[in-house]
Amino acid sequence: MAAPARTMAHRLGLASTAISCQLSNATRMSIRSKYPTAAQRSFNTSKPRAYTSPSSSTQPPLRSQAKTEASDFRRKVKARNTDLLYYTASILMGTLGLSYAAVPLYRMFCSATGLGGAPMVGVTKFAPERLVPQENHRRIKVKFNADTSTSLQWSFQPQQRMVQVLPGETALAFYTARNKSEEDVIGIATYNVTPSKVAPYFNKIQCFCFEEQKLMSGEEVDMPIFFFLDPEFAKDPDMSDVDTVVLSYTFFKARGMPFEKQPGIAEQ
Repeated sequence: MAAPARTMAHRLGLASTAISCQLSNATRMSIRSKYPTAAQRSFNTSKPRAYTSPSSSTQPPLRSQAKTEASDFRRKVKARNTDLLYYTASILMGTLGLSYAAVPLYRMFCSATGLGGAPMVGVTKFAPERLVPQENHRRIKVKFNADTSTSLQWSFQPQQRMVQVLPGETALAFYTARNKSEEDVIGIATYNVTPSKVAPYFNKIQCFCFEEQKLMSGEEVDMPIFFFLDPEFAKDPDMSDVDTVVLSYTFFKARGMPFEKQPGIAEQ
């Protein structure tokens, strides 16, 4: 009886051991499923996620909005470039117009203010009450000078070297010009007065300056200048030291010569 009993006990022990092993494996699997290891978590997160494309109902409105914004941006850029072009063209045209008008405007300004020794001209200066000689004032010597540019083949000189006038007294003088070349030439004259502080009081009634003068080959002409010193000259204390005034004329070739060339400068 002892041997069968031991055999039965042995079998029962093996069965209980197998059952406990099965229970231990089931418990471990349950714990692993609830609490995965770091390797399992890394493996699960490394799996690619399924891509969900945007629905066909929302995609077309987004594309349409993008196209509209791009079209508006291009329209604004084009309008801005057009405005910039108009502004630039306006500035260029204004600058070109001012460049053409600069010379006559400067002459008008100098004639009105006496700037740079330019004799003043104007209708109000020639009123009869201003053309009254100041008998109690000393006479002023007015000398005449003449020059020509190197490119102008003219002889140009004053017929008288000097006249003496009272403030408010009119005077008439003449210059003579002769074309020595073998072709017709158009000349133009500029002038100035020295000392320059006398210019506001030196008024011309008739003059040939700043006007084109055409002389035929070999032609000679007399050019008059009719002028007077303003009576206010006698009342200005700054004029007390002025006894001599020099009126200078310079003739340039009106065509084919730069205006800025001065007498005595050799032609390049």
